[in-house]
Amino acid sequence: QVQLVESGGGLVQAGGSLRLSCAASGRTFSDYAMGWFCQAPGKEREFVAAINWSGGSTYYADSVKGRFTISRDNAKNTVYLQMNSLKPEDTGVYYCAAITQYGRPWSPQESADEYDSWGQGTQVTVSS
Repeated sequence: QVQLVESGGGLVQAGGSLRLSCAASGRTFSDYAMGWFCQAPGKEREFVAAINWSGGSTYYADSVKGRFTISRDNAKNTVYLQMNSLKPEDTGVYYCAAITQYGRPWSPQESADEYDSWGQGTQVTVSS
């Protein structure tokens, strides 16, 4: 499995921006599609965004479309989540996750159960 480490979380006012990073190690990063999830207090982990192995295809939850952008740099083994126009309801622990894509076409996965590897998470708090 690939090892994942998130960073970039913090406290921001509503309307502000944050950029999360997720550094991967241990396996060939480009063998994996990647996803971001958010877990708010007392709630289940929810899908936010996904990206295929090359970065050429992306997919978003309706709640973040037009505000968040997922991207990746395979040379740096890193996936990013640019979050703009943040809202208090975006508050939670953000996790990146990896799912093996090598040798098969990409189909965006919104279910956390489909992902093979997870990072430890980074806290994002949006104040009103």
